[in-house]
Amino acid sequence: MDMHDWPPDFTLAKTPSFPQDFPNFKPNHCDHDDLSKFDPIYNCIAWAASDTLNWWWPDDPDFGDGYWPDGIPRELTIPAFIAAFQTLGYQVCEDSAVENGFEKIAIYADMASEPTHAARQLPNGKWTSKFGDFEDVRHVNPDCLEGPLYGKVAVFMKRGIM
Repeated sequence: MDMHDWPPDFTLAKTPSFPQDFPNFKPNHCDHDDLSKFDPIYNCIAWAASDTLNWWWPDDPDFGDGYWPDGIPRELTIPAFIAAFQTLGYQVCEDSAVENGFEKIAIYADMASEPTHAARQLPNGKWTSKFGDFEDVRHVNPDCLEGPLYGKVAVFMKRGIM
């Protein structure tokens, strides 16, 4: 795959491990017209939660303790991540299908069932993800990010559009 096929500002696509980390993510899965700038302030979990002021992670030594909702266990488990998003009004749902009046998120987990990533569905049915402290991008579906780095979608959640 030619690196010139990716948006020029998508710096993550220029890293040597990108093709191996994201084997299902291709340039035609990415919206070339809507790419944020590199921003180390927030991560994918925060982006899925619509928070661009905090780095959400239950316990991250690089960011102190990171932000995590009060009363939610600071642990790398799917139940803890579900509980964190429930504080924002999300509830577990079946799939990624667009539902009028709802926004959805996908929480990814690795083979050990530890959460690795989250993505948020946009009203037009596309998805948006923040890649660590790299850029956030729009992509066609949550499946295209599945692979060795993020694993697979472990759970979908939805809430009424606010």
